[in-house]
Amino acid sequence: MAIYETLESLGISLPPVTAPVAAFMPWVRSGDLLYISGHIAKKDGTPWRGQLGVSLTTEEGKQAARAVAIDLMGTLHAASGDLGRVRQIVKLMVLVNSSPNFVEQHLVANGASELFQQVFGEHGAHARSAFGVAQVPFGSCVEIDLVARLVEDGQAA
Repeated sequence: MAIYETLESLGISLPPVTAPVAAFMPWVRSGDLLYISGHIAKKDGTPWRGQLGVSLTTEEGKQAARAVAIDLMGTLHAASGDLGRVRQIVKLMVLVNSSPNFVEQHLVANGASELFQQVFGEHGAHARSAFGVAQVPFGSCVEIDLVARLVEDGQAA
């Protein structure tokens, strides 16, 4: 099944790129690598606030990470012109706003990882880091950045 058909079957509509609110670019391309800046979790269009282990459960964090993955795919689509040009999701870095005693950052990160693998198949399997942090911008519960490898210009996907 093609990527866009998979997204449609999952009921996912890709959002437009959110304009940066600080001094950075939403993405930068270097050769066949595309670096996408960190995206925070949002719920109903506003930052999904909370701290894992205090006000949010692991399952809620996993849902938040999945929501971030959808936003990242919207940016990936805008940056690449076509998700079919994605040769590999290379790496995710997942920052989880969590209490000092919370130790399930890896399970929160699975919300994004599982969706990328579901949408991109073997091209969605990636390296990953998941960290517990004291805070994320706007009090959001999760922030994720992404590195993807694209089909080089002029090559077939």
